[in-house]
Amino acid sequence: MIPLTWRPVETRGGHDFVVAPDERLSWPRTLGIGAQHVVAMFGATFLVPVLTGFPPATTLLFSGIGTLLFLLITGNRLPSYLGSSFSVIAPVTAAVASHGAGSALGGLVAVGVLLIGIGLTVQLVGTHWIEVTLPPVVTGAIVALIGFNLAPAAKTNFERGPLVGIVTLVLLVAALAFFRGLIGRLAIFLAVAAGYLLALTLGEVDTAGIAAAGWLGLPTFQTPSLTVAVLPMFLPAVIALVAENIGHVKSVGQMTGVDTDPLTGRALAADGVATVLAGLGGGSATTTYAENIGVMAATRVYSTAAYWVAGMVAIVLSLCPKVGAAISAIPPGVLG
Repeated sequence: MIPLTWRPVETRGGHDFVVAPDERLSWPRTLGIGAQHVVAMFGATFLVPVLTGFPPATTLLFSGIGTLLFLLITGNRLPSYLGSSFSVIAPVTAAVASHGAGSALGGLVAVGVLLIGIGLTVQLVGTHWIEVTLPPVVTGAIVALIGFNLAPAAKTNFERGPLVGIVTLVLLVAALAFFRGLIGRLAIFLAVAAGYLLALTLGEVDTAGIAAAGWLGLPTFQTPSLTVAVLPMFLPAVIALVAENIGHVKSVGQMTGVDTDPLTGRALAADGVATVLAGLGGGSATTTYAENIGVMAATRVYSTAAYWVAGMVAIVLSLCPKVGAAISAIPPGVLG
């Protein structure tokens, strides 16, 4: 039986005060912390579907559902939000261009299935074999290559809105360079929001779609197809997802002083389940988010209750077509 109750605690003075995963603040404060987690994941999570051409609202729906499934599969003991993974942008873009969106979604389903298999293996035999076969020099190189593969898309979008792009880039770098706390972790969201407002002022945002969208409705769903030719492109993404999940588990353990290593297999399998579900419906692959780790580090609140709030808020927002339309209207300069 998975415990879905939390021991209420009150804030008290002192730097060492921590709210553990099985504890919670008052519900109004928990709702506030949950809202912060939504803001933290918002910018990065939405950039992935906008860059790949997938419906943002669909990605948000499966992100929220995936987060709730992650909490259930990990026994409500591992605080995490599952946002969109940047590691799949390059293979998804290539698959869409060569074989259509269905093949890309099929690739995501394959990624999720493989991740589930890795998670089950880790649960049975531990993580030592991963540490041997995938040392930091390997995972780091793969993450770097993923970034380099995105350079052409960045260049194309940047050229379509250079002024807005420069302002957004400067604000992003400044936030990352000069702010180490919560503001630094929200750098992508803040830079995107500022660039969006500047583009609105300059008349570079098409607001017709936002005005035409309704306030309530289901996201757009798509069906995957199995295309064997595109599957090898998605293998590096699996390695990146494994590294991100293991890093998240260890970070939570270090911050809370709790041995979270036994949850590593569950975390990997849970992310795999969320990615499979997203691929079956038209969303993006999911992963644990450093932005939300930053929120926990800044607030010292590691309560899983806040993540239940964040997941449900994401689902509610996904059912508002105006939100998806506003995200889809992000100008090219900001994306670049």
